[in-house]
Amino acid sequence: MGQGIRRHSPALVISVIALFVALGGSVYAAKKAKIDGKAIRAKSIPGNRVKPHSIAANRLKPGVLRSTGAASQLTGADINELTLGQVPSAAHADTADRAQSAIDAQTALNAVNAIDAKTINGHSVGCLAGTQPFAGGCWESSPNSPVNAPTAARKCAARNGTLPEALQLAAFAEEPGVNLDPGDEWSGDIPVVSGSDVYAVVTVTANSVVDMSMSTNTRAYRCVIPLLT
Repeated sequence: MGQGIRRHSPALVISVIALFVALGGSVYAAKKAKIDGKAIRAKSIPGNRVKPHSIAANRLKPGVLRSTGAASQLTGADINELTLGQVPSAAHADTADRAQSAIDAQTALNAVNAIDAKTINGHSVGCLAGTQPFAGGCWESSPNSPVNAPTAARKCAARNGTLPEALQLAAFAEEPGVNLDPGDEWSGDIPVVSGSDVYAVVTVTANSVVDMSMSTNTRAYRCVIPLLT
């Protein structure tokens, strides 16, 4: 007699169905679940398993990328000149420019302060306040306090000027409004030298009389300064 179909117990059937449901649910959950960075253990993924361009540069640790030689060299096109400091030569150039500007400013100031400006050989010339043009120079309108002859010459030289010649000083004394000092004024003429530091200097009196005086005496003086250009 043939063996009949063996019937399984209801408990076994229910256990098998539950097993299949559990296995199917795990597969479904594995397919649907997403893995983020928090679920990955540090240093568990090798570099050759990372997709190129998938990691932003700001997520990399500084210094992990090595330079590639010539490809890492900078050219002028890669540098923003505005971020560079001033080079020494440029600083010196600025100093030179300021120096030239100061000279130009002083020249302009002299031109503004010049009086009786005239033109000589196409160039404007004039004299500073306190002087007046005469015989190709700027003569001080009033005499300076009495000093000895060497001191007078030194003070005129400090102003880039000289003592006038005797005959020119006598001629200047005849100009309108010009008055020589009553006690005579030094000129730049030295007609007599009698020894070391002993010499006579020509002076001009208030009435345009030419005379002589020892250089150690004190007399008033006025300087003749070159015309301003």
